[in-house]
Amino acid sequence: MDAKSFADPATCNCLAVRQAARYITQFYDQYLAAADLRTTQFGILAQLKCQGPMSINTLAAQLVMDRTTLGRNVRPLERDGLIAIEPDPADQRSKILRLTRAGGTRFERACRQWVEAQKTFERTFGAEEASALRQKLRAVVASGLGPRVPQESGAQGLEA
Repeated sequence: MDAKSFADPATCNCLAVRQAARYITQFYDQYLAAADLRTTQFGILAQLKCQGPMSINTLAAQLVMDRTTLGRNVRPLERDGLIAIEPDPADQRSKILRLTRAGGTRFERACRQWVEAQKTFERTFGAEEASALRQKLRAVVASGLGPRVPQESGAQGLEA
């Protein structure tokens, strides 16, 4: 690939995915605002509702999110009493996140908004296209393209 095609944003897979992700996130955020949640917060509550209590590391892996970003998203949920962060009984150094009763109530309220967003998205984009899009995006996540540990590239002194 030459420098010209490399520099062309129209050929960048990452840019296209990030633009689409931001666009769709903004769309869903408009609906979830009625429940005073953002899309990322809704995703956290949904995982805890469907999967039950779990460690921060497990939740971060399921959401394909780094721990630092997850931590920033979890703090307001804890502050608002929607989730509880408790020591892991099996390992006191680890923390377990669980949905609180208030979190379950907020999640149920947000689900009504999410359903409306989902219907609008599928009506506009097409139900079959939306399903195919989800399948393709899940295939990308499952592809193994994830972060690589850098080889000895001068980044000495940094911990992984």
